[in-house]
Amino acid sequence: MPDNSSRATARLNMVNNQLLTNKLTDDRIAEALLSVPREIFVPKALRGVAYLDEDIPLGDGRHLMEPMAFARILQAAEVRATDVVLDVACATGYSTAVLSRLAATVVGLEADEALVAAAEAQLANLQVDNAAVVSGDLMAGCVEQGPYDVIFINGAVEEVPAAYKGQLTEGGRMVVVERRGQAGQIGRAVLYSNRDGLVSRRELFDAMIPVLPGFQMAAAFQF
Repeated sequence: MPDNSSRATARLNMVNNQLLTNKLTDDRIAEALLSVPREIFVPKALRGVAYLDEDIPLGDGRHLMEPMAFARILQAAEVRATDVVLDVACATGYSTAVLSRLAATVVGLEADEALVAAAEAQLANLQVDNAAVVSGDLMAGCVEQGPYDVIFINGAVEEVPAAYKGQLTEGGRMVVVERRGQAGQIGRAVLYSNRDGLVSRRELFDAMIPVLPGFQMAAAFQF
């Protein structure tokens, strides 16, 4: 079992060698990633690969997003210190913990009660006091705690739920990976921005991460 020193070294190597050399330019994000121990948010058997640049399975089709995609999507959201953030499908809470270092308040939304409990335990372990995890329907968002300056979606979708756009503040941003094309083979990180009640869409870069269970596009009826 690696000690805390070796894990800290792995975290530093992830930031310096994987991310800062691949278009991560936001120092606040780099510092946030250095401050959160990624390995405690994955199954014990996979902690040795927590800092590799790959999606880590958490069970039941859920994944911890690969570091490079996570960092670049987070950077596109331009999270400010005064922002309120909705972290959709927060799973075991890693993204919520990182976002808590960047924003004023973070609401982690999770449908799986076991994941809610795991996320709450890890956030308490890290003494995060500006984030909370709530249980609810991922497709519906979380109207009760909104509106949000940023909505961050932890995984790819084939179609963005319509409910999300109405939960953005004026000037709010939503970042997500959309999987399109035959069998969702094309993945693009996308930034949605709300200006004067109109939500614009801008494609950013290629990103192939797993589709969140339940976020597949409804199949068209065929004769």
